[in-house]
Amino acid sequence: MLKIPWVDCRSEDPAHLLSSLRRKLGVQGDIVSPASRAKTKEVFGEELTPSQVVERICRDVQKRGLAAVLDYCARIDNVKLDAESIRVPADELEKAHRDADPHFLAAVRRIRANVEHYQKAILHRDVVVETVGGYLRERYRPVRRVAVCVPGGAAAYPSTLLMTVVPAQCAGVKEIAVLVPPTKFGAYNPDILATCFELGVNEVYRLGGAHGVAALAYGTESTPKVDKIVGPGNLFVALAKKYVFGEVDIDSIAGPSEVVVIVDGTATPEFVAFDLMAQAEHSPGSSVLIGWEENILRDTLSVLEARLHDMERGDLARSALEEFGAVILAKNAEQACELTNEIAPEHVHIATANPEALAEKIDNAGAIFLGHFTPVALGDYAAGPSHVLPTGGTARFAGPLSANEFLHATSVLHFTQDGLEHLAEDVIMLARREGLTAHLASVEIRRRRAR
Repeated sequence: MLKIPWVDCRSEDPAHLLSSLRRKLGVQGDIVSPASRAKTKEVFGEELTPSQVVERICRDVQKRGLAAVLDYCARIDNVKLDAESIRVPADELEKAHRDADPHFLAAVRRIRANVEHYQKAILHRDVVVETVGGYLRERYRPVRRVAVCVPGGAAAYPSTLLMTVVPAQCAGVKEIAVLVPPTKFGAYNPDILATCFELGVNEVYRLGGAHGVAALAYGTESTPKVDKIVGPGNLFVALAKKYVFGEVDIDSIAGPSEVVVIVDGTATPEFVAFDLMAQAEHSPGSSVLIGWEENILRDTLSVLEARLHDMERGDLARSALEEFGAVILAKNAEQACELTNEIAPEHVHIATANPEALAEKIDNAGAIFLGHFTPVALGDYAAGPSHVLPTGGTARFAGPLSANEFLHATSVLHFTQDGLEHLAEDVIMLARREGLTAHLASVEIRRRRAR
């Protein structure tokens, strides 16, 4: 029997449930599996929190460079690499592409075209604002060099390559390095390598975890330093990105994947059940079902119970639903939207009669999927927006990874003598109030010369 938490808002306050979910799904980095705790003790000889592990690794890599990176590859990944083998050779990438299933490569090309179409459409353009005696310009330039993290622990994710590399290319980034762990789902996976080659990426490192992030953040003899690190990963990758922020830019500190599905009586229980399972099979993955008609919630749970065993990762999905899931019977549609905003999830799927109207009431979400025929899987794999999205409630202030995340802005100002004169008195007033007399003088000296 599926034991997923249920809250009836007609008689219960959902605050306790939401608070519990926030603690579990946050990015504080204190919750790890027994296996991970055992590995930490094996590697470091003592019990450490994930944050302490990441700090120790990053400091060591910063101090010792490649020697530390290779040491952690051996001790954490159980793979012995050297200065040459840490990078996937070009001929290995080419061979993977040559041997790849043509139908797989055709799908990669179609998805790439979809992503390019969307990302180029939303790309920031320079803006010029005319003003008295001059002009102001917002100028955009691509980040010079970025690293992309691609998970490879439990499954291979060529989709993540597409959703990170292609937006960077659309922004004009010239140097893109891929970090993928040395596993059968990572740097030794032919689909991953073939996709890299198809996308024109030839700098691929057999690195994952905190030591991979640190290697590219600080730079080593074999891994040149980057300016920005993006992409998902496990808890240690997320905490490492957090640790190196400031040395490099990052996209976000990602936690477990999440979805809130909002339903009314027009929803199909089978559709909704698979939407919930699709998120839960990430394991960890959080699936929250919210509706104001009890029958659709009960019917969906019945389908879940009946179909979970059909899924290849059904046992993992069941565990995730019970630990990170919830069913909330809201009082009405208004409350369903309020609760969703409070959760601020990565994905929101609105499976109702009028999803557009409810979407306007959702302010906090990484991506919103409207209607009965827009499952989250479309966004995960093929639609165009990146599937790298804010998690753990950070959708309150953060948004999706996009081509614009690979641009940095510069303000450009140009004034004539008349323009200087137009602003001079206001500048002098504030400079005098702030006691910054050189600022004041830099304007006054120009005014005197002009007289």
